[in-house]
Amino acid sequence: MRSLKTKITIITMSVVVIAIVTISLLSVLIIRKTEHRKSDQLLLLLCETGDRNLDFYFSSVQKSVGKVVSYVEADIDGLDEEKLSTHVGRVRTYFDEVACKTNGVLTYYYRIDPAVSTTEKGFWYIDLDGNGFVEHEVTDITQYDTQDTTKLVWFTVPKYKKEAIWLPPYITDNLNKRVISYNAPIYWRGNFVGVVGIEIDYSTMAEQVDSIRLFNDGYAFLNDSNGDLFYHPRIDVSKLTEETKPDVPEGVLSESTFIKYTFDGVKREAAWLPLSNGMRINVTVPEAELEGEWKELIISIIIGAIVVLVASSTFILLYATRISKPLAQLTEAAERADRGDYDFDLGYDKNDELGVLTRTFKKLATHMRDNLNKLNRQVFVDALTHVKNKAAFAAATDELQAQIDKGNGGIAFGIGVFDCDDLKMVNDCCGHEKGDVYLKTAGHAICGVFIHSPVFRIGGDEFAVILQNDDYNNRDALVKQFENAAERINSTTDNIWEQVHVAMGIAEYDPENDHAVSDVVRRADKNMYENKRKRKKAKNATSPK
Repeated sequence: MRSLKTKITIITMSVVVIAIVTISLLSVLIIRKTEHRKSDQLLLLLCETGDRNLDFYFSSVQKSVGKVVSYVEADIDGLDEEKLSTHVGRVRTYFDEVACKTNGVLTYYYRIDPAVSTTEKGFWYIDLDGNGFVEHEVTDITQYDTQDTTKLVWFTVPKYKKEAIWLPPYITDNLNKRVISYNAPIYWRGNFVGVVGIEIDYSTMAEQVDSIRLFNDGYAFLNDSNGDLFYHPRIDVSKLTEETKPDVPEGVLSESTFIKYTFDGVKREAAWLPLSNGMRINVTVPEAELEGEWKELIISIIIGAIVVLVASSTFILLYATRISKPLAQLTEAAERADRGDYDFDLGYDKNDELGVLTRTFKKLATHMRDNLNKLNRQVFVDALTHVKNKAAFAAATDELQAQIDKGNGGIAFGIGVFDCDDLKMVNDCCGHEKGDVYLKTAGHAICGVFIHSPVFRIGGDEFAVILQNDDYNNRDALVKQFENAAERINSTTDNIWEQVHVAMGIAEYDPENDHAVSDVVRRADKNMYENKRKRKKAKNATSPK
């Protein structure tokens, strides 16, 4: 058989090992989940920041172009040369006001389709140095096939698409500037008139995207809904052709906000949000960089768990030795208590769990000994009616007798004796169970009236009450109250075992004539029998002949 020390050591070590392993595994899972959530939040936060900054440019341009389109289409009143020229002049003034209030505008223009007018070409204003817009000579578009969308894209694409559209980066005519533009076609009475557009500096947008950095190799890029690149810090989008543009990595076009994909052999994670111009901004970072920090943290946790395990093992061995001796003493005391011997001494009294257990066991043994002594002396409660029993009545009268014997003749008390009528008849006719109910009902009624006095069951069908203080002073009223209570109970039921038919006698202690409490009891008993005789006589008198 293993010793207590060995058992404690084995069990405690097992619990410690399981706890440390469990906590370590949970920590790994929680850290991984938490760090992954934080990484997603960081990606999304950077994405939201870039989204707001870019949308500030894009949405302002879209709104401005939309205002101009509404103005232009409402202002056209004819396409003859004179009306068209006057119309372009009004638009020139309005567009200048709108462009000056729009952030990031590099150029703005209103170009008339050569098929509409050969003399009125429209206008083109530029602001290359930030000092204000100046008019620039417009590009001659008569030499181009305006049905070919690969040429003169700022004009041909919106004409062909018949809707406002953002164009991929291109080199603007005559300025040799890389720009992105938002262009909208103009129609009058269903006929194409020309194009309204605003160009913003591509470098301004690129600076906004390039400012988004994460770890060592995290960056942002823009693509359209088809996955084609609009801007990428590692790729010159303007030089891409259908043959040279990279394939769209699987997962990039996922509808989920957070995506995973592989690019140039590197597994990456990204978050994306839509821009107001229909593009998508993506913030991407290699998976290895996201996982690096939490993996180092997990390694630290595992090392710490091993150190804790070694230290706890040493402590458990020492502690098991410390507690084995007092536990052996406590075991011996428990065995003695089991044999009924409560006289033992436990010397361990330190302020720890074992000390608390030892002191508690000593208190328990003391209380057990005292309670057994009390139970061995007497039991004072009647099992049926739950009032005090005959032994309790004897103890109470003995206490009163002791006061009389001490010469305390001035005490005032009374004894009430109650006898249940016809208990034998109830038992014989209705059964002993109903007889028990009859006794319980009587006892409950007596207790309900004499609520400040102890009630005793002193015989099979007899009860007694010791009246003192207020109940003694109000004894006559209580007697009448009991008679009324009995009448109320009897009027509510026809079952005799649920009724109260009790003869009652009260006697008061007389210091001049009573030398013992038993004298008062006998007188009360005599009064009870006299009350029983009168009740029987009255009952016979009212019974039918």
